[in-house]
Amino acid sequence: MVAMQERNDMISEVRKPLIVQVVRQFLPNRGGLEDVVANLCHSLPKRGFRVRVVTCDSLFSEPERGRLPAEEFIDGIEIVRIPWRGSTRYPLAPAVFRHLREADLVHVHAIDFFFDALSWGRLLHRRPMVATTHGGFFHTKAFSALKKTWFNSVTRVSASGYSKIIGCSEADVRTFQPIAGNRVRLIENGVDIGKFEDAAARMPARRLVTIGRFSSNKRLPLLIELTAALKTRHPDWSLDIIGVPSDLTVDMLRAEARKHGAETAVTIHKGLTNPEIRHRLAEASLFVSASDYEGFGLVAVEAMSAGLLPVLNANAAFVDLAGRHPDLSLCDASDIAATVDAVEAAYTRLETRGPALRSDLMSAAHAYGWSAVADRYCDVYRSVLGLAAESRPAMSFDTTAPAR
Repeated sequence: MVAMQERNDMISEVRKPLIVQVVRQFLPNRGGLEDVVANLCHSLPKRGFRVRVVTCDSLFSEPERGRLPAEEFIDGIEIVRIPWRGSTRYPLAPAVFRHLREADLVHVHAIDFFFDALSWGRLLHRRPMVATTHGGFFHTKAFSALKKTWFNSVTRVSASGYSKIIGCSEADVRTFQPIAGNRVRLIENGVDIGKFEDAAARMPARRLVTIGRFSSNKRLPLLIELTAALKTRHPDWSLDIIGVPSDLTVDMLRAEARKHGAETAVTIHKGLTNPEIRHRLAEASLFVSASDYEGFGLVAVEAMSAGLLPVLNANAAFVDLAGRHPDLSLCDASDIAATVDAVEAAYTRLETRGPALRSDLMSAAHAYGWSAVADRYCDVYRSVLGLAAESRPAMSFDTTAPAR
């Protein structure tokens, strides 16, 4: 009887639809994109889906590590890695087609080679597909004319191969609707609000923190210059830069700190674990970002969950976020004097209503928890696959099945 039950359980498991997540970088790499895909993968089995990740076989931020295992399980997630060549922004990895045979649905993350190739080659793999935008490729203003031309030609044609295109921010929805129309859906990124929850300093501290890849669109040199300017107001100001190298390195950031005479006030932390990040956050009160482009602003919500008060450059994603959460402060990070004033004003707010403000920020972050976000993704999967929707309280989300 027990053996029969185990056999039935195995058959039931195999019959669950397999969602293959395709993303250029994944665990053990850490970043906003990787966190989103990992959290989605963890959420799917309990909602009736199997999951597998196909990704590139080396870490762009740590090329010295060489090739990673071709197959591996990390945190219970099945990972298949494939060789690639070319640019890290547009890695060419045609071997992806070999790993779609068992897929019931393919979910492509970000707008890169995979987005284009799997659409143009859909007659080869014949699998239904959805994609999540993750900010597209407009993270910097470099080559903006070429990017717009590519977007309105190649990306427009590629988008036609997807049943649904999921914008992870209102800004992304506005960007992609002109080329994909009513196939675009808004599902803002879920946030793992537990990993840094309630981690910030209990008492106001003149310590800033920023978290993310050391990439040019984050404009970290502006934050270093900001810290140097703040120290002329009060010598206790300091900055922790936490993340992994990208087109900026630790040495480059340290050189920038020396240039502004802020080497003792700026600390660069490379590749910290989440517990190590929590330890750094316990000494900080404010989160800062000079980023000129964000797909959603996930890290700002993580900062809110920690009880950090964000002071953010007014890019489109942060403007949308601050529109819903007026406790957040916006600034033009390229105007150092004005940003100094914004940071000082934020610190004064912490001094006057610190515990209440901290509590409000943490409460607001809970709206971005993964449970509701995963439900919305599963609604899309079921819609595309023609499966019956799960019975749940009504949501303001269109799950009408597209033509296949």
